[in-house]
Parts: sequence; C-alpha cells; structure tokens
Amino acid sequence: MKMKRTLAILLSGALLTGVGLASAQAADRYINVSATGSVKVTPDTVRINATVTFVGATSSAAQSTSASTASAIRAALKANGVDTKYIKSQNLTIYPEYNYTTDKGSVLVGYRASQAFEIIVRNAKNAGTVVDAIVAAGGDNLNLEGVTPFVFDNTAATNAARTDAVTRAKAKAAHYAKLLGVKLSSVTTLDETTAPSPYPIMMATAKADSGATQIDLGQQDVSVSVAVRWAIK
Repeated sequence: MKMKRTLAILLSGALLTGVGLASAQAADRYINVSATGSVKVTPDTVRINATVTFVGATSSAAQSTSASTASAIRAALKANGVDTKYIKSQNLTIYPEYNYTTDKGSVLVGYRASQAFEIIVRNAKNAGTVVDAIVAAGGDNLNLEGVTPFVFDNTAATNAARTDAVTRAKAKAAHYAKLLGVKLSSVTTLDETTAPSPYPIMMATAKADSGATQIDLGQQDVSVSVAVRWAIK
C-alpha cells in the first residue's frame, strides 16, 4: 500500500513538471515584427536665425553700433507681433579683426561685435513680413542665415503616426501567423522609436511681383517606429 501511494505522488509530480515545460515552451513561441507609421504635416511656425555684426575702430564703438542695431531689430519684431519670449540671444562676441598681407603681415583693421538671435514666429504666414522688417531695421549690419519651418506642437501628429505604426504591425503579424499556420496570442513587448523631425535650413525666397519675402512652408513627415512581439499558439 505504501509503494502505491509513493508511485501516485511521483506520477503527480511528473504531470506538474510536464505542465511547466509546456508553459515554458509556449512562452518561447512568438512572432517579432517592426513597422513604421508616418503622417505629413504642414508647418505652423518658422524659426529665423540672424546675426547682427559690425566692425568698428574700437571694441566699444563696435559694441555700441551692434547694440543699437539689435535694439532696432527687437522693435521691428515687436511691431510685427513677435512676442519677446520667442526672441532668444544665442551668442554675443567682440574680437579684434585682422587683415593679412604678404608685405605687412597681420594688420588690425578694427573690432567686430556680433550678436546672434533665434526668433520664433508662431504665425507662419507672417514670417515673410517679419523677415522684411528685420532686414530693413538691421540694414547692412544684419546677416540672415536662414529660416526653418516646423510644427510647434507635433503631439497630435505623433499620435496619428503611432496609430498608423501599430495598425501596420498588427497587419504584418497577422499575415505571418496565417503563413505559418499559427494564431496570435497576447502582446508581450512593444518598443517605440520616434525619429526627430528634420529641420532643414531653408533660405527665404522673394516674390517677383511685390518684392516681399515669401516663406515656403512645404510639408514635413512625422514618423514613429514600433517593434512588437506577439506570443503565438
């Protein structure tokens, strides 16, 4: 009687071990897929990069003229609806400038004072007018390095791209499951990669009919990539 009871316990343990193995093997069965979702958006904001620069006989003279020009540009920005919180100084420098010749070597020609600005124009349609205004205010002391259209808040576009990515991943996984003759179970992992939107520097273009500057906004892609693992049964 003792022997039979011991055998029954051993058989029960073996059955439990078999269930554990089956679960482990099932957990090791999966399909990995990756997919990218993308949506096109029209930029609603324009970034302007500009630098005030002037060479004077002395560093104080150069700085004084540079500061006056910068003040005129700030006034022009304010007059054209650009909030001061969207005007940022990026760099301020004063340094001696030399001219090199073979007979005299390096000759001091003056001192260059420069101040760089990053300007955000929230109303993209007004960006061309803003460009014209600061060029008029800065004159020959202003270097306009370029303008960059972009989407100020791309949350909605990112959500749409994410939805597209997951939809594509589901369709791909379902297709693989059909090809392999298996069924999809639950999702075990999901990893997301969001690519930053490229902000290419685009130079302003001028209208031939009016002489006013026009900023071409174009379209940009907002993309989200996902890698998803489905358990299969």
